[in-house]
Amino acid sequence: MKSSKRTAPPEDALRQVNEPERLESLYSYHVLDTDPEPALNDLVQLSAFICGTPMSMVSLIDSERQWFKAKVGISTRQTPREYAFCQDAMRASDVYEVPDATADNRYAENPLVTGDPHIRFYAGAPLLTPEGLPLGTLCALDTVPRQLTSDQREALRVLARQVMAHLELRRTRLQLEDERQKMEGVLRMANSSGEALYANNRNEIFVKQDQRLVRVATADLQYVEALGDYVNLYTIRERLTVYGTMKDLETKLPGRDFARVHRKYIVRLDRIVAIEADAALLDSSMAGAQGRTPVRVPIGSSYKSGLLGRLNLV
Repeated sequence: MKSSKRTAPPEDALRQVNEPERLESLYSYHVLDTDPEPALNDLVQLSAFICGTPMSMVSLIDSERQWFKAKVGISTRQTPREYAFCQDAMRASDVYEVPDATADNRYAENPLVTGDPHIRFYAGAPLLTPEGLPLGTLCALDTVPRQLTSDQREALRVLARQVMAHLELRRTRLQLEDERQKMEGVLRMANSSGEALYANNRNEIFVKQDQRLVRVATADLQYVEALGDYVNLYTIRERLTVYGTMKDLETKLPGRDFARVHRKYIVRLDRIVAIEADAALLDSSMAGAQGRTPVRVPIGSSYKSGLLGRLNLV
């Protein structure tokens, strides 16, 4: 039997909501435009079954539209907010019910009533955050007029709470995942820093000589010289020639002990005994030895200020 009884509250009886705060809360759930989820699909199926309606949906209201996270009996994923029954229902203090939309002057000319899906009956329970902000509704719709029983209204309330429990759990899971990724990022940075610290404190390197690896203590290095596709490593005892580039070798030497002084030269800072014009004089003596002539290494003009900045000038 068609009923013209109006159980939906008038507009002035609906709660006023801080819209910017409500939207901020909605966006914090990161749920808009995400894929369907079985748990919510089951809840709208149960809602339709309990209410005896062909349509049910979890409807979320953003600034311009109502978007359906879960739905049954309707093909569209969203409609303009201005046509949404749910934008009124979410501000109601209880289940918002419209027995016959054609008999309600607020909805009689609504395109969702006059056209597809030809809504006649609507009932929606607000989806409320723990702070009491409405995100949308769990609603049930029919193409013929009807009214819910008290048991059906209570069931809709319960199911709406279950929808919010799922959204809360989903948001917590996303937050935990975000925190996990941040923690992994911190650990990666710490590991990278640790590796860099290790590299800066590395006191030896291996170089390939005559099909064998030779251990070279970085404290024994005086300077490194680029020579085409090869690099000469000069220690206080010998010269070692390896295939490679200055850039590659520079990354392997502890940065706190060595400095690039020329496009062709890297020197160990504690071997510098003097700076003369555009050259560095390096101590070439072995421990305990006396009288050996310092080695002269040119300093490139673009490197000089950086070198001087690393020396303890008085």
